Amino acid sequence: MIGIIYIFIPLLLLRHSSPFPIRTNSSELNQCSDNRTNCSDSDDPQPPKGLCLEKLGNGSYVYMVPHPDGSNRAFLCTQKGKIWLAMVPEVGSTQGLIIDESESDLFLDLSDQVEFGPEMGLISFAFHPNFISNGRFFAAYNCDKFKQSGCEGRCSCNSDVNCDPSKFESLQEETSPCQFHIVVSEFTANGTTASSKLSWTRRVNLVEVRRIFTMGLPFKAYHAGQILFGPNDGFLYMMIGDATHDPDPYNFAQNKKSLLGKILRIDIDIIPSEEEIRSLDLYGNYSIPKDNPYFMDKEFGPEVWALGFGNPWRCSFDSERPSHFICGDCGKNQYEEINVIKKGGNYGWRVYEGPNLVHLSYGGAPGGYTEPSSITPIFPVAGYSHESVDTSEGPASIMGGYYYRSATDPCLYGWYIYSDLYSYAIWAAIETSNNSDKLTNFRVPFRCANDSPIQCGFKSGVHQVPDLGYVVSFSEDNNKDVYMLTSSGVYRVAASIRCGYSCSKEKYLNLTKMSSSRTLLFKVEDFLACCFISLLLIAFL
Repeated sequence: MIGIIYIFIPLLLLRHSSPFPIRTNSSELNQCSDNRTNCSDSDDPQPPKGLCLEKLGNGSYVYMVPHPDGSNRAFLCTQKGKIWLAMVPEVGSTQGLIIDESESDLFLDLSDQVEFGPEMGLISFAFHPNFISNGRFFAAYNCDKFKQSGCEGRCSCNSDVNCDPSKFESLQEETSPCQFHIVVSEFTANGTTASSKLSWTRRVNLVEVRRIFTMGLPFKAYHAGQILFGPNDGFLYMMIGDATHDPDPYNFAQNKKSLLGKILRIDIDIIPSEEEIRSLDLYGNYSIPKDNPYFMDKEFGPEVWALGFGNPWRCSFDSERPSHFICGDCGKNQYEEINVIKKGGNYGWRVYEGPNLVHLSYGGAPGGYTEPSSITPIFPVAGYSHESVDTSEGPASIMGGYYYRSATDPCLYGWYIYSDLYSYAIWAAIETSNNSDKLTNFRVPFRCANDSPIQCGFKSGVHQVPDLGYVVSFSEDNNKDVYMLTSSGVYRVAASIRCGYSCSKEKYLNLTKMSSSRTLLFKVEDFLACCFISLLLIAFL
């Protein structure tokens, strides 16, 4: 009995004697900052005081993906078709991105296969969920059938969707019907993915392994093009726009057979035979997951996961809730929207733009009219009208972002962060009562940290507002830190205090941040004290 007391008492005292609260789960950051135990009982959510940015690089990139090995490395690509590997500095470091953009250190160069333009190019890329073992890598880009060999596929305007491309040349934006294509290609890293080197020569075999998807586009804009693997199901999700700046004259987004204005979901692990591809009218080498919502519905394209989009440019899965899929959908004339994507959901375009009914002159809409009463639209969970932003710099165009799950700024934890292409502002939205269908939306100020590894430029005539240029994408690294990729450089969300914003949760968090040597010192001192108390108790007993 005495032996048990001798061992147990020091452990108990040691557990409760630490002068600092210790957290082991980052989700605990999402707690009340006062003494309340149930944050859902609070008043309306208050917005963060502001968002602090640090600039890590001057390069202009269109997409960023963390290395699948979980390290502090990430891949970045340019719209012209080149992909590099970069070393991401630790939070609080004075170092910027370490990236060698010399031609010999490219991860992959697709510039000769990619058609580069204002809304075309290498749009995104994705690693197979088992990339570390199989080396499978996928890129989504645009090509021009008159310039790039192999740029040919089935036209998205065809008899299936009651569309004859030869009859709408007057609506073409100075292009030929289906001149431009959206392509998803598969490449291989040849089993060399485990290397710890920062950069290397020809990491990916430049020869395409397989053409997964090729679809000719009727118009020159609003192609979308992001690809993502679902974290829960391992299937490939593809975001496809309605392909025009005009208000979808052929009503592609509501046409059940058309793949335009849709989010697609395909299986790239089971490759069908050529006969199966023809019989199912597929656009490439993929199969259809059997739980797709319209797998058995002959009126729909079986690839369709959700419909009714204008241009779902940037989407993400919440890293804390992998089934929570959220997208920013670029509007046309009225509204920019954020949508939570549901299986089989109809998001309204072009019947609705955001929450607003669309009124068109249907004499100029050969694709016909969809009655509002014939659909059950899912309205945006957040967004903004064009009237609420200063469009003198350019038309509004939303940039979907991420739910913030990093410990770097605990006051942002759980907020969905997004922006606009023209960097009018940064918005933060948070769920009310844990209901994903209701987000409370705020426009938050933003600054650049004075100790940023690279000094930020500022907008002329505006005090201390960073000049981000065009915001083209958000990203998240393996530590769940969030990045903004802009025409002026790469920015990371930093701790609020570095920009002078107050955050009570950050103060609490800082109390838990001790160096390993300091932590060990407290443990040794506490253990010796506990042992001394235990000896006194034993002597007394």
